[in-house]
Amino acid sequence: MRERDVEAHLVKVAKERGYTAEKFVSPSRRSVPDRLVTGPNRTIFFVELKAPGKKVTAAQARDHEKRRNNGFSVYVLDSKAEVDRLFQGRP
Repeated sequence: MRERDVEAHLVKVAKERGYTAEKFVSPSRRSVPDRLVTGPNRTIFFVELKAPGKKVTAAQARDHEKRRNNGFSVYVLDSKAEVDRLFQGRP
């Protein structure tokens, strides 16, 4: 399985649940999370997608920590099962 397969699954599940999972790109910054997910009840979180077993880079880890320190949730997912668990129990 490749990262793009996990990403496609995230987009599909998010849409089925009434969320958007928009591609997050920042032209002036590298290492930002792959997707910005928004949904019911003002839900906002970031998702970094990886191929199974792959880890975030040091720069990505720093970016994620900054976002978490600002009160946002950042999830790193490397499988379709993790995507399913993220949305389990959400509207």
